[in-house]
Amino acid sequence: MLRFCFLLIGLCLVLPALAQQVPEASVSEPAPYTLKDTEVWTIRAPKLERSYQLYVSLPESYREGGRRYPLLFVTDADYAFPLVRSIAGRVGRRGRDLEDFILIGISHAVGDTPEFSRRRDYTPTPSRLEKRSDMPGRKPVFGEAEAFRLFLNDDVFPFIAKTYRVDMSRKIYAGHSYGGLFGLHVLLTDPKMFSHYILGSPSLWFDQRVMFKREQDYAEAHADLPANLFLAIGSFETVNKDANNPRYSRNLDMIGDLQAFEKALKGRNYPGLKLKSEIIPDEDHLSVFPAVITHGLQWALSVRR
Repeated sequence: MLRFCFLLIGLCLVLPALAQQVPEASVSEPAPYTLKDTEVWTIRAPKLERSYQLYVSLPESYREGGRRYPLLFVTDADYAFPLVRSIAGRVGRRGRDLEDFILIGISHAVGDTPEFSRRRDYTPTPSRLEKRSDMPGRKPVFGEAEAFRLFLNDDVFPFIAKTYRVDMSRKIYAGHSYGGLFGLHVLLTDPKMFSHYILGSPSLWFDQRVMFKREQDYAEAHADLPANLFLAIGSFETVNKDANNPRYSRNLDMIGDLQAFEKALKGRNYPGLKLKSEIIPDEDHLSVFPAVITHGLQWALSVRR
């Protein structure tokens, strides 16, 4: 027992000395995190008199040769670009389950807050709702979706076609909420601008459901709507007065709106429209977009189609 006590005392004396001999870890100065195989361009929109950033993610196979790639454009890029990039890597399993594609994220306007920029750029009409601006000294602006669409068509598309090996006949658009509303604006203005539309929880309630009137006007002027359209929404995006479940909406039945819009489109019997819709279980307006993208990529780019 005495020998054991002496051993413990010896260890207590030796261990601190040994600890002092361990060198400290070498730590560099902090640096921004950069996603591999990505590029960022700032592009001026001359007619809008503001600038946007384009976030570009290239597949690993891009370095291998002369192949041309389909494109996926996403709005709200600060959030959507890294999310979609990560999901595509998981779902695609390096080209085994999804076709490789080039991802293009379109930022909010440089210098604008996300809220200010998306209200202006993604909505089709001036809003009749009075809302505060989150940019001091600037009134909120709505209704410039057409100007933003023309910026994409006239400035962004030519730049991407000139800079990268792309198949411009296979352009996919993905957007959520106001971004989904913007996608519907493009669909009913120039449906061939994109080959596929992945639209999550589109804000069909906007401006007294103005997109329903736009759909009717389109139907009266056109015999066909040549597009591939995927609509998806979360199962909680409907009205429920149960205060114990805050994930339900309190005043917007977005599921009802989506189903009514889908019914209107299907009722036109457009020969060129391929439409799929989905209500995603256990998701609300803020949580549903990752599932929308996962299902949308499998719909648009699956190698197993």
